[in-house]
Amino acid sequence: MLLDIADARVELDRPPNAGALLVLTHGAGGGVDTADLLAIRDAAVAAGIAIARVLQPYRVAGRRTPPAPTPQDAAWLPVVAALRRRRGFARVPLVVGGRSNGARVACRTATASGAAAVVALAFPLHPPGRPEKSRLAELDAAGCPTLVVQGDRDPFGMPPAGADREVLVVPGADHSLARGLATTAAAVVAFVTSPVVRARV
Repeated sequence: MLLDIADARVELDRPPNAGALLVLTHGAGGGVDTADLLAIRDAAVAAGIAIARVLQPYRVAGRRTPPAPTPQDAAWLPVVAALRRRRGFARVPLVVGGRSNGARVACRTATASGAAAVVALAFPLHPPGRPEKSRLAELDAAGCPTLVVQGDRDPFGMPPAGADREVLVVPGADHSLARGLATTAAAVVAFVTSPVVRARV
């Protein structure tokens, strides 16, 4: 189902009696049809999870570069809120996430969106070759259980695990996460359906 919500474009796949809502978005210059997002969509629907893949407003408007964090986050939150208000989604776990820049947005806004958990795909811990420019504070800001899926060849760094943060390392994968798709998709489904996430409804 294709929806236009708050200047964003949303691809919503909704199995009957969905047990959770997973809202994912793209990287800075990308879209919602990357191999990892599609693999997660297929696995999620098969597991009874509704999944919304959000093309953010700046990409709908034809821009490749995201705005600064504050306006980007302000544009993202109404989309998540509108999805949450759809029939059948108010009482199931809401998990937000995305790949790369989209993971940053999800982490920064997790508390404000009321998310039970975050899925961070290829989180860009720092610009390539610039470990001193760490974005770990954004990842820490999620404030809820977080699954990070990171390729061991990702030039954007390897986030550390934490008390509420699990890091799945995908061997041979780079920032695209185009390798290990089945592993990534299975890990996301297991996380979204886990007791620790379901307990946060």
